[in-house]
Amino acid sequence: MDWLAQVFGDFEDLTGTFSILDITVGLVGAFLLTALVGLVYRITHRGVSYSQSYVQTLVLMGVVVALIMMIVGSNIARAFSLVGALSIIRFRNAVKETRDVGFIFWAMAIGMACGTKFYTLAAVATVLIALVVLVMDRFDWFRTPNTTQILRLQVPQDFSYEHAFDDVFVRYTDEADLIGIDSVRSGLLTELLYSIKLKTGASAQDLLRSIQELTGNLKVGLTTGYDRTSL
Repeated sequence: MDWLAQVFGDFEDLTGTFSILDITVGLVGAFLLTALVGLVYRITHRGVSYSQSYVQTLVLMGVVVALIMMIVGSNIARAFSLVGALSIIRFRNAVKETRDVGFIFWAMAIGMACGTKFYTLAAVATVLIALVVLVMDRFDWFRTPNTTQILRLQVPQDFSYEHAFDDVFVRYTDEADLIGIDSVRSGLLTELLYSIKLKTGASAQDLLRSIQELTGNLKVGLTTGYDRTSL
Protein backbone atom coordinates (compact mmCIF):
# COMPACT_ATOMS: atom_id res chain seq x y z
CA MET A 1 0.00 0.00 0.00
CA ASP A 2 3.06 2.24 0.16
CA TRP A 3 2.87 2.91 -3.57
CA LEU A 4 -0.69 4.23 -3.13
CA ALA A 5 0.52 6.61 -0.49
CA GLN A 6 3.29 7.76 -2.83
CA VAL A 7 0.89 8.28 -5.74
CA PHE A 8 -1.89 9.96 -3.79
CA GLY A 9 0.16 11.45 -1.00
CA ASP A 10 0.02 14.96 -2.49
CA PHE A 11 -3.64 14.68 -3.47
CA GLU A 12 -5.65 17.69 -2.30
CA ASP A 13 -9.37 18.33 -2.78
CA LEU A 14 -10.10 22.04 -2.72
CA THR A 15 -13.85 21.45 -2.64
CA GLY A 16 -13.61 21.78 1.12
CA THR A 17 -13.32 25.53 0.58
CA PHE A 18 -17.09 25.43 0.16
CA SER A 19 -19.49 23.58 2.38
CA ILE A 20 -22.23 21.40 0.93
CA LEU A 21 -24.69 24.07 2.04
CA ASP A 22 -22.77 26.79 0.17
CA ILE A 23 -22.77 24.78 -3.04
CA THR A 24 -26.44 23.84 -2.73
CA VAL A 25 -27.64 27.35 -1.91
CA GLY A 26 -25.54 28.91 -4.68
CA LEU A 27 -26.62 26.56 -7.47
CA VAL A 28 -30.25 26.18 -6.40
CA GLY A 29 -30.54 29.93 -5.85
CA ALA A 30 -29.14 30.61 -9.33
CA PHE A 31 -31.58 28.09 -10.79
CA LEU A 32 -34.64 29.58 -9.10
CA LEU A 33 -33.77 33.18 -9.91
CA THR A 34 -32.90 32.50 -13.56
CA ALA A 35 -36.11 30.46 -13.83
CA LEU A 36 -37.89 33.68 -12.83
CA VAL A 37 -35.94 35.46 -15.57
CA GLY A 38 -37.16 32.86 -18.07
CA LEU A 39 -40.75 33.31 -16.89
CA VAL A 40 -40.53 37.09 -17.30
CA TYR A 41 -39.07 36.61 -20.78
CA ARG A 42 -41.92 34.29 -21.79
CA ILE A 43 -44.58 36.66 -20.43
CA THR A 44 -43.16 39.76 -22.11
CA HIS A 45 -42.08 38.20 -25.40
CA ARG A 46 -43.91 39.38 -28.49
CA GLY A 47 -43.88 38.11 -32.04
CA VAL A 48 -43.30 34.63 -33.41
CA SER A 49 -39.58 34.19 -32.71
CA TYR A 50 -40.00 32.68 -29.23
CA SER A 51 -37.49 29.90 -28.55
CA GLN A 52 -37.92 27.45 -25.68
CA SER A 53 -34.29 26.43 -26.15
CA TYR A 54 -33.15 30.02 -25.59
CA VAL A 55 -35.06 30.29 -22.30
CA GLN A 56 -33.69 26.98 -21.07
CA THR A 57 -30.21 28.21 -21.99
CA LEU A 58 -30.74 31.31 -19.83
CA VAL A 59 -31.47 29.11 -16.82
CA LEU A 60 -28.54 26.80 -17.56
CA MET A 61 -26.24 29.79 -18.06
CA GLY A 62 -27.08 31.22 -14.64
CA VAL A 63 -26.31 27.92 -12.90
CA VAL A 64 -23.09 27.36 -14.84
CA VAL A 65 -21.84 30.91 -14.20
CA ALA A 66 -22.52 30.41 -10.48
CA LEU A 67 -20.40 27.24 -10.59
CA ILE A 68 -17.63 29.05 -12.47
CA MET A 69 -17.55 31.82 -9.87
CA MET A 70 -17.20 29.21 -7.12
CA ILE A 71 -14.30 27.63 -9.00
CA VAL A 72 -12.55 30.94 -9.59
CA GLY A 73 -13.07 32.33 -6.09
CA SER A 74 -10.39 34.92 -5.41
CA ASN A 75 -7.63 33.06 -7.26
CA ILE A 76 -6.33 35.30 -10.08
CA ALA A 77 -4.37 32.52 -11.79
CA ARG A 78 -7.44 30.31 -11.82
CA ALA A 79 -9.49 33.15 -13.30
CA PHE A 80 -7.04 33.68 -16.18
CA SER A 81 -6.88 29.94 -16.92
CA LEU A 82 -10.68 29.80 -17.13
CA VAL A 83 -10.74 32.79 -19.48
CA GLY A 84 -8.31 30.97 -21.76
CA ALA A 85 -10.34 27.77 -21.64
CA LEU A 86 -13.64 29.53 -22.36
CA SER A 87 -12.18 31.60 -25.21
CA ILE A 88 -12.28 28.55 -27.48
CA ILE A 89 -16.09 28.55 -27.38
CA ARG A 90 -17.70 29.93 -30.53
CA PHE A 91 -21.36 30.92 -30.78
CA ARG A 92 -22.90 30.28 -34.20
CA ASN A 93 -26.47 31.48 -33.60
CA ALA A 94 -27.21 35.17 -34.03
CA VAL A 95 -29.35 36.86 -31.39
CA LYS A 96 -32.78 37.43 -32.96
CA GLU A 97 -33.82 40.40 -30.84
CA THR A 98 -31.72 43.05 -29.14
CA ARG A 99 -33.65 42.63 -25.87
CA ASP A 100 -32.45 39.02 -25.72
CA VAL A 101 -28.94 40.31 -25.03
CA GLY A 102 -30.24 42.05 -21.90
CA PHE A 103 -31.71 38.79 -20.61
CA ILE A 104 -28.39 37.03 -21.23
CA PHE A 105 -26.50 39.58 -19.11
CA TRP A 106 -29.25 39.40 -16.49
CA ALA A 107 -28.85 35.63 -16.16
CA MET A 108 -25.06 35.96 -16.06
CA ALA A 109 -25.23 38.61 -13.30
CA ILE A 110 -27.46 36.32 -11.21
CA GLY A 111 -24.99 33.46 -11.61
CA MET A 112 -22.07 35.70 -10.64
CA ALA A 113 -23.89 36.99 -7.55
CA CYS A 114 -24.96 33.52 -6.38
CA GLY A 115 -21.51 32.06 -7.04
CA THR A 116 -19.89 34.73 -4.87
CA LYS A 117 -22.48 34.42 -2.04
CA PHE A 118 -24.25 37.72 -2.72
CA TYR A 119 -27.59 35.96 -2.28
CA THR A 120 -29.60 38.94 -1.05
CA LEU A 121 -28.22 41.14 -3.83
CA ALA A 122 -29.13 38.52 -6.43
CA ALA A 123 -32.68 38.07 -5.11
CA VAL A 124 -33.49 41.77 -4.67
CA ALA A 125 -31.94 42.78 -8.00
CA THR A 126 -33.80 40.00 -9.83
CA VAL A 127 -37.16 41.07 -8.41
CA LEU A 128 -36.56 44.76 -9.15
CA ILE A 129 -35.35 44.14 -12.70
CA ALA A 130 -38.32 41.82 -13.30
CA LEU A 131 -40.68 44.57 -12.16
CA VAL A 132 -39.00 47.06 -14.50
CA VAL A 133 -39.36 44.69 -17.47
CA LEU A 134 -43.00 43.93 -16.64
CA VAL A 135 -43.88 47.61 -16.22
CA MET A 136 -42.25 48.52 -19.54
CA ASP A 137 -44.14 45.71 -21.24
CA ARG A 138 -47.46 46.48 -19.54
CA PHE A 139 -47.45 50.17 -20.43
CA ASP A 140 -45.68 49.70 -23.77
CA TRP A 141 -42.97 52.25 -23.00
CA PHE A 142 -41.02 53.94 -25.80
CA ARG A 143 -43.30 52.66 -28.55
CA THR A 144 -43.67 55.04 -31.47
CA PRO A 145 -47.30 56.10 -32.02
CA ASN A 146 -47.21 55.35 -35.73
CA THR A 147 -45.40 52.13 -36.61
CA THR A 148 -43.65 51.44 -39.88
CA GLN A 149 -45.06 48.75 -42.16
CA ILE A 150 -43.71 46.91 -45.15
CA LEU A 151 -45.65 47.08 -48.43
CA ARG A 152 -44.74 44.41 -50.98
CA LEU A 153 -46.22 44.58 -54.46
CA GLN A 154 -45.61 43.24 -57.96
CA VAL A 155 -45.82 45.14 -61.23
CA PRO A 156 -45.21 44.18 -64.88
CA GLN A 157 -41.60 44.38 -66.00
CA ASP A 158 -42.20 47.40 -68.26
CA PHE A 159 -44.31 49.23 -65.64
CA SER A 160 -43.13 52.77 -64.84
CA TYR A 161 -43.36 52.71 -61.06
CA GLU A 162 -41.28 55.79 -60.12
CA HIS A 163 -44.30 58.07 -59.63
CA ALA A 164 -47.18 55.71 -60.37
CA PHE A 165 -48.27 55.42 -56.72
CA ASP A 166 -47.66 59.01 -55.59
CA ASP A 167 -51.36 59.92 -55.40
CA VAL A 168 -52.20 56.77 -53.45
CA PHE A 169 -49.38 57.33 -50.97
CA VAL A 170 -50.37 60.97 -50.44
CA ARG A 171 -53.94 59.87 -49.73
CA TYR A 172 -53.23 57.01 -47.31
CA THR A 173 -49.71 57.43 -45.85
CA ASP A 174 -47.56 59.90 -43.98
CA GLU A 175 -44.35 58.36 -45.28
CA ALA A 176 -43.56 56.02 -48.16
CA ASP A 177 -40.01 55.07 -49.16
CA LEU A 178 -38.91 52.58 -51.80
CA ILE A 179 -36.41 50.29 -50.06
CA GLY A 180 -36.14 47.31 -52.39
CA ILE A 181 -36.52 46.20 -56.03
CA ASP A 182 -36.36 42.61 -57.18
CA SER A 183 -37.05 40.65 -60.37
CA VAL A 184 -39.44 37.69 -59.96
CA ARG A 185 -41.01 34.99 -62.12
CA SER A 186 -37.98 34.75 -64.41
CA GLY A 187 -38.01 38.48 -65.07
CA LEU A 188 -41.66 38.72 -66.07
CA LEU A 189 -42.54 40.82 -62.99
CA THR A 190 -40.81 43.35 -60.78
CA GLU A 191 -41.34 43.21 -57.03
CA LEU A 192 -41.23 46.49 -55.11
CA LEU A 193 -40.70 46.89 -51.39
CA TYR A 194 -41.87 50.08 -49.64
CA SER A 195 -41.53 51.21 -46.04
CA ILE A 196 -44.72 53.10 -45.20
CA LYS A 197 -46.53 54.74 -42.30
CA LEU A 198 -50.31 54.77 -42.62
CA LYS A 199 -52.16 57.96 -41.76
CA THR A 200 -54.24 57.92 -38.61
CA GLY A 201 -57.60 56.41 -39.49
CA ALA A 202 -56.48 55.27 -42.94
CA SER A 203 -57.66 51.82 -44.03
CA ALA A 204 -55.02 49.30 -45.07
CA GLN A 205 -57.59 47.50 -47.22
CA ASP A 206 -58.37 50.70 -49.13
CA LEU A 207 -54.64 51.23 -49.69
CA LEU A 208 -54.18 47.71 -51.07
CA ARG A 209 -57.29 48.00 -53.24
CA SER A 210 -56.11 51.30 -54.75
CA ILE A 211 -52.69 49.87 -55.56
CA GLN A 212 -54.19 46.76 -57.18
CA GLU A 213 -56.28 48.97 -59.45
CA LEU A 214 -53.04 50.51 -60.74
CA THR A 215 -51.09 47.24 -61.07
CA GLY A 216 -53.81 45.17 -62.72
CA ASN A 217 -54.73 43.11 -59.63
CA LEU A 218 -51.24 41.68 -59.22
CA LYS A 219 -50.09 40.46 -55.82
CA VAL A 220 -49.95 43.11 -53.06
CA GLY A 221 -49.11 42.45 -49.41
CA LEU A 222 -48.72 44.51 -46.25
CA THR A 223 -46.62 43.27 -43.33
CA THR A 224 -47.40 44.81 -39.95
CA GLY A 225 -45.35 44.45 -36.79
CA TYR A 226 -42.33 43.26 -38.76
CA ASP A 227 -40.03 44.90 -36.17
CA ARG A 228 -41.24 42.35 -33.60
CA THR A 229 -41.00 39.25 -35.73
CA SER A 230 -38.35 37.40 -37.70
CA LEU A 231 -38.86 37.73 -41.42
